[in-house]
Amino acid sequence: MTNDKQLTHISKFLSLVLRHQPETIGIQLDQNGWVDINELIEKANNYGVKFDRPTLNHIVETNSKKRFAFNATVEKIRASQGHSIEIELGYTNKQPPKILYHGTSEKFVQSILASGLDKRSRQHTHLSADIETAIKVGQRHGKPFIFKVLAGQMYKDNFQFFISDNGVWLTDNVPKKYLKRNDE
Repeated sequence: MTNDKQLTHISKFLSLVLRHQPETIGIQLDQNGWVDINELIEKANNYGVKFDRPTLNHIVETNSKKRFAFNATVEKIRASQGHSIEIELGYTNKQPPKILYHGTSEKFVQSILASGLDKRSRQHTHLSADIETAIKVGQRHGKPFIFKVLAGQMYKDNFQFFISDNGVWLTDNVPKKYLKRNDE
């Protein structure tokens, strides 16, 4: 079993990803804030915060403020309160900057150039307002590669954009004609 210092670190990390920044480890909360426990553990471990199911159970059961809860089938977990992100998406369409950025790994570049950016299992495709953030996102999966997204033109062409509470630009997808290599 992990010691108290490690448990506190893991609990604070869970607060971060379940209440504020799920994108830190690449998880997506559903509309009610739930995330699959196995996915959470896998992505947290890949990020460098190591814990297993018994440790997670211990944290949920012993947290004096009951910050976390399991669903009825104990397959999902969520933060009980204190979210700084929208759980039930109530975003309104906003005009984005002319250019946004998408960070990815070099290994995904050819696929993205062929088909554009798709939200896949997420609720939206995530875009950054600055290159630095996009680089950090891209580094999660290998050597980073940055795309420029012609967001202003997309908006003129009736694509919807939203901005999350933590400054991430969201859209459903980005067709390849709106993507440019950052080195172009």
